[in-house]
Amino acid sequence: MSVLVYAALCAGAIVFVVATAVRAWMYARTPIHLRWELYPVPHEDPEKVKHGGSYFEDKDWWTHRRRFNLAGELRVMVPEMLFLNALREHNRKLWIRSFPFHFGLYMLAGTCGLVLVAAVGGLAAPAVMAGTLAALLHVLYTACGVAGTALAVTGAIALLHRRLTDPELKTYTTPGDIFNLLFFVVAFGVLAAGFALRSPQEPGAVAVVRGLLTFDTALRVPALFGAGLVLCALLAAYIPLTHMAHFVGKYFTYHSVRWNDQVNLRGSAIEAKLTEYLTYRPTWSAAHVGADGKRSWAEIATTNPWEGAKK
Repeated sequence: MSVLVYAALCAGAIVFVVATAVRAWMYARTPIHLRWELYPVPHEDPEKVKHGGSYFEDKDWWTHRRRFNLAGELRVMVPEMLFLNALREHNRKLWIRSFPFHFGLYMLAGTCGLVLVAAVGGLAAPAVMAGTLAALLHVLYTACGVAGTALAVTGAIALLHRRLTDPELKTYTTPGDIFNLLFFVVAFGVLAAGFALRSPQEPGAVAVVRGLLTFDTALRVPALFGAGLVLCALLAAYIPLTHMAHFVGKYFTYHSVRWNDQVNLRGSAIEAKLTEYLTYRPTWSAAHVGADGKRSWAEIATTNPWEGAKK
């Protein structure tokens, strides 16, 4: 059982990291998106952010060196990532279900980090980890894991209930959406049951990670707890392969679409990219656009579709 658990944990972690990196690389290589040009942009000068302005207000703005306000951007990014502020403001009914689910996942990610620290620390400095620090870490990762699991499962069930009962979501709900939420409930439920029902003498999360790092095949992982670990490893590998990888896309949505106010000057990288895009020959099903795969973007953009329709 231990070898199966080790293999699943390693494979799940590798697939998650590689698939997430590939998806980020794919998003980063996509053509420049149509910018929203909505102000204020958080990384603008704080004085301009106060009244919703931008660097375009400055005389001869293209000759000035711009100041990037990282603190202002972080003040918006961090609360949005942790608390889903935009969803709370615009769709409170969905937020009360989605927030506990996502915050629970964050807490479980933190639990994994604490468990890894405890396992590595126990191997590298057993004398240090034998005292108060070990006890403190045990309390932290146990409390964080229990709370995170409870929030994630509760949120997943609440989201599942809404998808199954809300007529407004019926059109947008697919079998895959139902499967994804059930996957979370089952995986976390089995893991929680296995952790809670194991005897005090049987290994917990830290012991399993320590066994993985030393490849201790003699470690006897309880069957139910091991099944939960395998399911969670499969879940971790599955997430970045689906639309649930929106945690990657969200970064690009904000930085490449909503907040992208990079200056486009003569001879700039943006100009070079746009020049290349104008040579593309798109194919769209909308007949009025005239994107038949033969005409370039430049030809389409400089043609009045209304004139063609009148003929």
